Amino acid sequence: MQIRLFNKTRWRLAAWYALVMALILSLCGFVVYQVMIQTFLVSINQELESVAGTLHSVIEPSLKKPGRLEPVFQIVLPNLCLANSTCSQQESFSHQKNLHTEHGIFSNHNKDRRYYIRFTDNVGNLIAVAGFLPNELPQTKQTKLWQTVVDSQGNRYGQKSIPLYTTKNQTWGYIQVGRSLKDLDNRLNKLKLIVALGLPIMVILVGSSSLWLAGLAMRPINKSYTQMQQFTSDASHELRTPLAAINATVESVLDLEYLSEKEARETLASIQRQNFRLTQLVQDLLLLSRLDQRTQATRKQPCCINILINDLIEEFSDLASAAGLQLAPLFQSHQPLYLMGDEDQLLRLFSNLVANAIKYTPAGGYVNIILRRSNGDAVIEVQDTGIGIALQEVPRIFDRFYRVDCDRSRSKGGSGLGLAIANAIAKAHNGKIEVRSQYGKGSTFIVILPTIVVPS
Repeated sequence: MQIRLFNKTRWRLAAWYALVMALILSLCGFVVYQVMIQTFLVSINQELESVAGTLHSVIEPSLKKPGRLEPVFQIVLPNLCLANSTCSQQESFSHQKNLHTEHGIFSNHNKDRRYYIRFTDNVGNLIAVAGFLPNELPQTKQTKLWQTVVDSQGNRYGQKSIPLYTTKNQTWGYIQVGRSLKDLDNRLNKLKLIVALGLPIMVILVGSSSLWLAGLAMRPINKSYTQMQQFTSDASHELRTPLAAINATVESVLDLEYLSEKEARETLASIQRQNFRLTQLVQDLLLLSRLDQRTQATRKQPCCINILINDLIEEFSDLASAAGLQLAPLFQSHQPLYLMGDEDQLLRLFSNLVANAIKYTPAGGYVNIILRRSNGDAVIEVQDTGIGIALQEVPRIFDRFYRVDCDRSRSKGGSGLGLAIANAIAKAHNGKIEVRSQYGKGSTFIVILPTIVVPS
């Protein structure tokens, strides 16, 4: 169920990401398409303005009457054809060379482009044409400054219109210079093809990569969810054990017809022990929750680590002697080390480490607490000659309720929260805990905490 849930969420995230990226890419493609169109149109408009401006400056000073062709037209445009006459296409082509060499209207840069020149009267009726004549180009009467016309074969042409005036400032008509947009259309068609083929490919690539990235993003969530499930299962088990013991004790007493005072006291003592275990477990869980959420009230004040360690030695000396162990402090720093922290929490941290060291060290061994300074930090090492921890188990020993093999099983007691609490307290004090262990030879837990300078 869990795997199906996360796979479904992963696919959903990937699908939404691919959809959003498809919309963004489509918008970008549309913008690029429009920019290319505008760029080409501006370039073509400049070309047409250059040709039309040259013709306008040469022809207009010689115009006498509106709509009448003056001799200058034949001089400037030898291949000019009247609207009602017939000019062969071959003739037009043959005259194009003269246009380039004699009058320079079409530069070498533009000699391979398909231009045409039309003259219309002031109402838009065609008077004459010159240049490359488009096949059956509509003889539009529109005289807009810039327009696009289409011939019968669907070819598009950009057209520039400029008014002409006589020497008496009368409207002679219009000069229209047109240019084929075939190269623009070819490029736009290629762009459309690239977008049509590239967009699905990009969406597929984005979808695949987003599926992979969604998997990476979901991995810590999946891990947290798994840890939460494991934590819930372990916590339920730990809580159920003392509750089951209490329930069994009560049921056994209820089955008795007579209960002596001694038996009653033993029963109450058993219930008290299980209740204490249950209370301790609940308190540990609550402490961990508050440390994780940083809602645990802390009374941070300067604490002397040397004094804390001496207190630990005094507290655990009897327990170590009963277990047949040597417990001793080793101060490598000649001056007292101070840090800003909660003394009760720090005592809980070191108590958990020392208690574990005593619990898992056979008789005849030793437990040392070493204090030293390193780069402005206080380093506290808890060394033991106990059973040690296998290398593959070390990364998980700070997990809640985690126990290492049978030697660290519930037969040793405890809830499996001691190291988790110690690690949480160390992090709450801007510190950390490191572990060095060799299976069968012992372990060393190293606590690193930042120190402060206390005025003398």
